[in-house]
Amino acid sequence: MKLLRVGDKGKEIPAIVDNENNYRDLSSLVDDLKPSTLNFEILKKIKDSDISKLPIVSKDQRLGSCVNKPGKFIAIGLNYSDHAKETGAKTPTEPIVFMKASSSICGPNDEIEIPKGSNKLDWEVELAFVVGKDTKNISEKDAPDHILGYCIVNDVSEREWQIEKLGQWVKGKSGDTFGPTGPYLVTKEAIDDINNLNLTTEVNGKKMQSGNTKNMIFNTNFILSYLSKFMSLQPGDLITTGTPAGVGMGMNPQVFLKPGDNIKIAIDNLGTQTSKIVSK
Repeated sequence: MKLLRVGDKGKEIPAIVDNENNYRDLSSLVDDLKPSTLNFEILKKIKDSDISKLPIVSKDQRLGSCVNKPGKFIAIGLNYSDHAKETGAKTPTEPIVFMKASSSICGPNDEIEIPKGSNKLDWEVELAFVVGKDTKNISEKDAPDHILGYCIVNDVSEREWQIEKLGQWVKGKSGDTFGPTGPYLVTKEAIDDINNLNLTTEVNGKKMQSGNTKNMIFNTNFILSYLSKFMSLQPGDLITTGTPAGVGMGMNPQVFLKPGDNIKIAIDNLGTQTSKIVSK
């Protein structure tokens, strides 16, 4: 299943993509895609329903983030060895964990804002996953039973604030619109091999990133098991898993985003995001 949220900001409704690639309104089955509804019981309810009888939703409407107000927005850093190398960092021996503010989440095609005082705004295409049940101290073997589905996140990063200033990465990762998410939340059965998906980023039509999830240092199952040893996780929690090489910070000379730039990022089976950079 491909689930999504459609409508103006703050007024989105849940929807599903049918076999003819139409968007169908899920409002009669679930009020939103949020922590209280992102669980396996709700998925079963949707699967057992005849979605062909649900109203069609216009594709001309804005797409919201495919997850609304997750309790946690957790990120993994330097999870591709080629990205670690381009930034001059050592390849991690265990996941590097940081948080992004949930207020950074926006729709997959919403404008990305350059905050006041920002000089080094960068892009990061990432595979993310959504937790589907209460999770604590689980094994890597049991992790798939706790993953509801997968989506795209652009882990937008202000590198000066992230790296050159004192403190943790979170302040360079949490600006408003620094977390475009979606377009779709794709459930597990719709993906043949989560460890073999291509990821790409284009900026103004020029390809910047090209990677594959098979090159992740730590896969999604390991990451979820690892995190569950340090904190409990709940349905709807969003976890993004790192980016391959090709970010602006890693180039020589470095390249950063400016007003008017256009970004297109994509992951096999998960869709595409297109965003315009604006000054704020």
